[in-house]
Amino acid sequence: MGSDKQYDGYRSYDYLDDEDYTQIELADMFSGFDPHEVELTADETDRVEQLVADETVVSLHDHPFHFPDDVHEDLWEYIREGRVHTAYEFLTETPLDATFDMHLDGLSGIHSKHGWKWDDIVHDISMRACDIAHSEYALQCGSVADIHRAHDEGKVAVVPALESAAMIENELDRLEQLYGMGVRCMGITYNASNSLGTGQGDIYERDGGLTAFGTDAVERMNKVGMAISTSHSSPQTTLDVCEVTDEPIFDTHALAQTGGMGQRGSSDEELQAIADTGGVIGILSSTHLPDLETYMQHFEYLVDLVGIDHVAFGPDVLYGDHTSLLEVLAEFHGVELPESTMENPYVKGLENPTEAWNNIPRWLVKHDYSDEEIAKVLGENVIRVLDEVW
Repeated sequence: MGSDKQYDGYRSYDYLDDEDYTQIELADMFSGFDPHEVELTADETDRVEQLVADETVVSLHDHPFHFPDDVHEDLWEYIREGRVHTAYEFLTETPLDATFDMHLDGLSGIHSKHGWKWDDIVHDISMRACDIAHSEYALQCGSVADIHRAHDEGKVAVVPALESAAMIENELDRLEQLYGMGVRCMGITYNASNSLGTGQGDIYERDGGLTAFGTDAVERMNKVGMAISTSHSSPQTTLDVCEVTDEPIFDTHALAQTGGMGQRGSSDEELQAIADTGGVIGILSSTHLPDLETYMQHFEYLVDLVGIDHVAFGPDVLYGDHTSLLEVLAEFHGVELPESTMENPYVKGLENPTEAWNNIPRWLVKHDYSDEEIAKVLGENVIRVLDEVW
């Protein structure tokens, strides 16, 4: 994490007065779970502190912002207000130099009932960018140089990213507009299909894969310098993207079928295809996993499968009650959450970015990974891809 964190005390939208927008009580650090820390010896603790000080630490996928304290009561009002609050103070308690910030994504129903609309995404991205511009501690990340700057200056670089390209509809030029707004990574689909390809949760009888327009979009993203993710894409869409792209790609947050996730995970073929592009796979935290130990089993499985040069961490966690959020979303969409989703109310040791990013390096040190290996998976692998793509 480079220099000591240079946090200036700024909180989101401090440049406004309270009466300028609706005030909603936000989640604190430990909303919805009991904190856990990997136990280390004094020598191991010293090694962790030295490693995270020296090496560049990058989260490939998180939502590093506050949700409401009472998700059931206040979520939709918070979203409609259109001012998501970045958790600056909480991020200072992590070793992160940079985080891929996935915004509200499908929750971005600021002007519509269902997310992914162009106006909603533009509102979310631009409002968050305005807030970050007022912080002396955070900076909107548009280049690898910004990540190195954050490391050197004790700041955090926030990488604007989106989990689906649904909002571009049939307009390739919107990719360039989003890049101009700061977006530096985008998924092809979310679970639902769109004009680019078939979504992971939208396969009926056969998997349609990447469309012709999706092929054009991949080529345009390569040209403009926007990183591509195949998270939530169908298996065939993922394989097609890997074949079409001229640049390395990401799966920003994934778990392995063969590592114990069954059909909810990615196949070895998909994961190997991503690695074969020169890309990197971030490991996802999920309520299907009870704790950090099972999470790291997926990490070790992927290291054995594709090699340590192609693995990183994308926990996909947030500041708030994650389980309550899933319950509210299930109710909104009129679906029942699978028993396996609700089996664990939280993932012990990984429930928000602060807990996850303090425990991951502790676990790696405790399990005798070398300094070189730890440096790769904490950030070097992601930066190598960004050096090629951006």
